[in-house]
Amino acid sequence: MEYRPVYKVLEEKAEKYPNDDFVIQGNHHVTFKQMNEKSDKIAKSLFELGLKKGEKIGIIGLNQVEWLYTYFAAAKIGAVIVTLNVRYRDNELEEMINHSDIKILICISELGEFNYVDYFKKFQEKIPLVEDIYYIGKQGKKSFDNLLETKNKLTLINDVKEKITINDHLLMLFTSGTVGKPKGVMITNKSILASGQAQVNHFKVTKNDSSVGTLPFNHVGGITCTITVALLSASKVYLVPSFHPKTVIEIINTKKPTILGGVPTMYNMIFSNVEPEKIDTSSIRLAIVGGSNVEESIYSLIGKNLSQANIVNLFGLSETSGACILSHLTDDLSLVRQSIGVAIGDFKVKVVNSEGDEVIDGEPGELIVKGDCLADGYYNNKKETLYSFKNGWLYTGDIVSKNTEDYIFYIARKKELYISGGFNIAPTEIENLLTAHEKVQLAAGIGVPDELMGEAGVYYIVLTQQEKNISEELQRYCQKNLADYKIPKEFIFVDTLPMTPAGKVQKGILKEQYLKEKAIK
Repeated sequence: MEYRPVYKVLEEKAEKYPNDDFVIQGNHHVTFKQMNEKSDKIAKSLFELGLKKGEKIGIIGLNQVEWLYTYFAAAKIGAVIVTLNVRYRDNELEEMINHSDIKILICISELGEFNYVDYFKKFQEKIPLVEDIYYIGKQGKKSFDNLLETKNKLTLINDVKEKITINDHLLMLFTSGTVGKPKGVMITNKSILASGQAQVNHFKVTKNDSSVGTLPFNHVGGITCTITVALLSASKVYLVPSFHPKTVIEIINTKKPTILGGVPTMYNMIFSNVEPEKIDTSSIRLAIVGGSNVEESIYSLIGKNLSQANIVNLFGLSETSGACILSHLTDDLSLVRQSIGVAIGDFKVKVVNSEGDEVIDGEPGELIVKGDCLADGYYNNKKETLYSFKNGWLYTGDIVSKNTEDYIFYIARKKELYISGGFNIAPTEIENLLTAHEKVQLAAGIGVPDELMGEAGVYYIVLTQQEKNISEELQRYCQKNLADYKIPKEFIFVDTLPMTPAGKVQKGILKEQYLKEKAIK
C-alpha cells in the first residue's frame, strides 16, 4: 500500500466525494467536504494558539462531530491527539494528562450531572502543563465554537502540512489496563492507515456501506475500525455519542446500516431484552464482534438475530493500531465461535514459547505480530517498549494456538494465567463453560493465593435473572465438564463487572477488590 498522511486522505475524499455524507449525528449530516473545511478552521486556530508539530492536544468527548473536527485538525498540523475517556476522574486524569504532556485540552462542558467547567476550575492546578481548555457546548471565550470562527488564511498551515510524514505520531491511546498500569501507545499516520486499509480490503467495504459508530473514539475500535475504515472506503457512519441499546436499535430500524460492530456486551444489551420482531436487521450484511473471548451465549444470541449477516471476529490491540486478525467472511458460525480468525493484509503472526522460538501448530504460546500496523512504542516508557516491541515484532501477551490453516485460537492473557497445583489454568476456558450454562450471563475468573494449591480460581458471576445462590449447582456443572484441578474454588455473584472502554472485564480491579476484602476479614 502507498501511504500518505491521514489529513491527505481526507482532502482526497473531500475532493472526490464532496457532497457525500461522512458522519451523521442525529439529524446533523457532515459531508467529506464539510469535515475537511471544519477541520481546516480548527487547525488554523490551534496553530495560532502555538500548538506545534509533535505537541499534544487532549480530548475528553463522546462520539461526536467535534471530536472528529479536532482529530483531523491535529492531523493537519502534526499535533498528537491524546484520547481520554469521559469517565476518567482525579487520579486517572492527573496521571494521564501530566504523563502525556498535554498542552491544550478540548472537553465536553458537561455529562449528565457532572460539570467539567466547574471541575477543571479546581483541578487545573494539578495539570500545570495545560495552557488552554476549550469546552464543547459552552458559550463564551473558551467555547469550542470560537475555534471554528478563525478568519485567517489557510496558507498559514500549508507549510506545516508539507512537513508531515507517514511516520509522524498521530494519536496517543492509553491501553485498556485490564491488568497492570495503562501505557500511552503512540500510533502513527502509517500504522492507523495500515490497519484500516487491511480491514477495508478483508471485508470488501465500499462507499455503499454504512456503519453504526458504537465503539468509543478513544479506543482503536472507534477511531480505526469505524472512522478510518469509513474514511478509506468513503462510506458513512451513524454516530452513537454514548452507547445505549435503544439508540442503536432506532438507527438499525430507520437508517438501515450495512455494518454493525461492537463488543460482546453491546450485542448482549441490544438483543437480549428486545423481541426479534422489533428489530429489522435485514440491511446488515456484516456483524463484527470485537474482543478476544466471546461467550457461547452471545454467539447464539447474535446468530439468532442476525441470521442473514456474515458474523465475524475482530482481534486487535492499541499496539496494532486496530484490527490485525479477522475471521473470513466465509467462515461459518461454528468456526467463528472457536477461532478469532487469521492475520489480515500483509501482517504476519507467530506463536512462540518463552524463549521466543516458534512452537508447532496446535501448541499454545504467545502471539506475536509484525507489520505496518505496529505502533511506535509507548510514550516516555522505554522499559515497556523494549519489553513488548522486539526486532520488529510486537509481543502481545496473549496466549493462543494456531492450526495448519493459520487460524488463531485464543486461550488467555499471559498475565491472567494462574498455576494451581502445578497446572497452568486459562480462565477463558472455564468462563466459556460457565456462560454456556443457562443461568449465567457473564463470568470472569482470577487466580488468587491458596495455601494448599499455590493459586486457586475465583469466578465472578452475573446471572441471567434473579436466582438464589447457585454455587452448588455450578460446582456440580464444573465437576461434570472439567478436570478436577480446573474446578473453581469459589463463585462470587455480582450484578455487574468492571469494564474497560473497550468492553473487556478489568480483572485487575476484581483481584484487587478480592484481596482487599480477604485482608479485612
